Amino acid sequence: MSTFHGIAEVPADFGPSAVTIGKFDGVHLGHQAVIGRLRDEAHARDLVPSVITFDRNPLALLDPASCPPEIVGRRQELELLHTAGAEAVIELAFDEGLRDLSPEAFVRDILVGAANARLVLIGRDFRFGARGAGDVDALRTWGAELGFDVIVVDDVAADGRRVSSTELRALLDEGRVAEAAGLLGRLHAMRGGVVHGEARGRELGYRTANLSPDAEGMMPADGVYAAWASVDGRRVGAAVSVGVNPTFGDVTVRRLEAHLLDETLDLYDRELEIAFVEFIRPMRKFADADALVAQMHADEVRIREILGYPAPASSAE
Repeated sequence: MSTFHGIAEVPADFGPSAVTIGKFDGVHLGHQAVIGRLRDEAHARDLVPSVITFDRNPLALLDPASCPPEIVGRRQELELLHTAGAEAVIELAFDEGLRDLSPEAFVRDILVGAANARLVLIGRDFRFGARGAGDVDALRTWGAELGFDVIVVDDVAADGRRVSSTELRALLDEGRVAEAAGLLGRLHAMRGGVVHGEARGRELGYRTANLSPDAEGMMPADGVYAAWASVDGRRVGAAVSVGVNPTFGDVTVRRLEAHLLDETLDLYDRELEIAFVEFIRPMRKFADADALVAQMHADEVRIREILGYPAPASSAE
């Protein structure tokens, strides 16, 4: 499996390939279905199943005010695209040069010149080139001239609704991580380094790991979650808090804190992945530290039940 950052990295003898194009934010079930179809069509024609994607949401350049948060980070997205079946990923920098590239130049220089495409899979509303001037009909016309076929794929639905990145963001904004998992085909996850906090969790008897503010993955709504934490290939249950900890009022930036069940690992400067399983309760302010600790204990009991985690030995006696 290969990842090329820009067409300059693509070998001159690359392909021939079957290609799909887009910003696959979230790599949800709809994206996975397209890439699965791409893989099957490619293998049937002895082509390399390839994805052309972008290093950012095009709206970050075209209309920054309306650009939504990314569901997954760049590294997460590239890994997920390969997992879904792409043998090669060409990641283009969405800059002024790409923005202003004509549809014909996009086809000739990128699809044919770099990717050596013989088959292109796209959705019905696919647009490309400067100001979105290229469409499906134009792509078919150039395909007939330049030697590639075009297949238009339908949207994918789950539970009767279209699977989309917009729908996923809405679910995560509401903390509905279990429903989001149904559209992703996996648990939504954040991943990043562990940084120092106020060490208040340790004082309360619930040592926590604070995920770096620049962690990959969209942060869900404020609240407490049951989750799985993974570090160095090992997965353990976790109680996760997202928000500003209103009981103490000294944190002004939203953050994620994870208490790993039955673990005392030193996680500082190590990479931690948090996969959200279920929303437990909203964030709220408690009268004092004792009231907060009592609620944290109740949260842990419920989280252990959800994850199928045994109670601590001292509690089971």
